Amino acid sequence: MNNILSVKNISKTYYTLKNEVKAIDNFSLELKEGEFVAIVGPSGCGKSTILSILSGLDTKDTGVIKTSANIGYMLQRDALFDWLTILDNCLLGLKIQNKLNEDNKKYVISLLEKYGLKEFINSYPNHLSGGMRQRVALIRSLAIRPDILLMDEPFSALDYQSRLAISDDVYKILKEEGKSIIMVTHDIAEAISMCDRVIVLSKRPCNVKKIIDIELENKSTPIENRKNNKFALYYDMIWKEIDHEL
Repeated sequence: MNNILSVKNISKTYYTLKNEVKAIDNFSLELKEGEFVAIVGPSGCGKSTILSILSGLDTKDTGVIKTSANIGYMLQRDALFDWLTILDNCLLGLKIQNKLNEDNKKYVISLLEKYGLKEFINSYPNHLSGGMRQRVALIRSLAIRPDILLMDEPFSALDYQSRLAISDDVYKILKEEGKSIIMVTHDIAEAISMCDRVIVLSKRPCNVKKIIDIELENKSTPIENRKNNKFALYYDMIWKEIDHEL
């Protein structure tokens, strides 16, 4: 598979009137087409900052980012607007980018129909369960037809059972749509069950401490992958690499 994204030695420092805080120190990443990569690390180490830089919401100080891919960003919470219908919520990104046309609108409607939301197209977010809201948020992110989707703790607002179910749901959708994924998560089990590689970051200023390839026999959906014989081994391996601070 070809690389769809190349990140070389990016660094980021934030300045205040009193001091400076280095968030990222020489972070590098290669992402292949169709690959799912998880980024884990201690709290506050700079995981979300990396996504902000890759999405263009923040700037790097040094380093090189090479990609010709269209990049989408799925936020930590669904951030749906309660006064907009499900369809209008999903069209919002296209409107902001001045890309809303009949073809793109038909594409979004086809996604809503394909993934079980046809009867809710003209409903409002408060009529949906937490899992369904997250599915709408995903379709809103897919509406701009990204090649790469950045996901920042995408299931953290859900209860445990809903989290398992929607991770399975989202995984199947993203695989079916042929997307490449970079996902930030604090949940090691989620990272192992969903991704092909797990990047472990050091404490701040973060850099890559270790990269672990997840090689499960008969790899399946996230829920099924948690039952794999190697799952616990990978969990222990990653847990030991994370710099835990109490």
